[in-house]
Amino acid sequence: MTHVPLETIEIETAPNPAVSIIWLHGLGADGNDFVPIVHELYLAGCPPIRFIFPHAPVMPVTINAGYMMRAWYDILGVDLVQREDEVGLRRSQTMVEHLIAQEKARGIDSRHIILAGFSQGSAMTLQTGLRHPERLAGLLCLSGYLPLHATLPTERHGANHDTPIFMAHGRDDPIVPIDRAEKSRDILLSLGYRLEWHAYPMQHAVCDEELEDISAWLRRTLA
Repeated sequence: MTHVPLETIEIETAPNPAVSIIWLHGLGADGNDFVPIVHELYLAGCPPIRFIFPHAPVMPVTINAGYMMRAWYDILGVDLVQREDEVGLRRSQTMVEHLIAQEKARGIDSRHIILAGFSQGSAMTLQTGLRHPERLAGLLCLSGYLPLHATLPTERHGANHDTPIFMAHGRDDPIVPIDRAEKSRDILLSLGYRLEWHAYPMQHAVCDEELEDISAWLRRTLA
């Protein structure tokens, strides 16, 4: 299958970035969705960062009556994990791997690349990052869950076994219920991953307290 590169938006916090953060949006959004977050994060002491916000492909989404929208994979039911679009998940995993490879080609070591995402983008962060064959700097997972969890024990790569993971969720999330995220957290902990967990009094969103916690985690992770 011919790979079509994803369109991206890029923002650099200073010249000559030493770190790349690839930030994946949620279902129906696009790369613009999290561009404003760059100016809301407190990154004092961090090296220059290149933020990359890709646009997911446009595809029909089953749960939305086949409506065409940007999505990393199809959503087949409200349960999210009972029936999963494995083909779509793995196709987008390949696309994210290409983004990582592009950053390496621009001189960024894989150990200085963070994968981040919201909702579907969070699922793709875990899907890709835990299977990636080189050490990454960290995985930042907001309001998402662990997809294809049954295959993870055999497909995960040891290179990222101790990579720091940040997971955050809204206690009142009606889109990805918090128990789905908690089950994902527990699976990752049972497999020995280093995981920082936060829950907030919000729905399927990002709140100010969460931004403070993300900033602190980024400063620690990139120190």
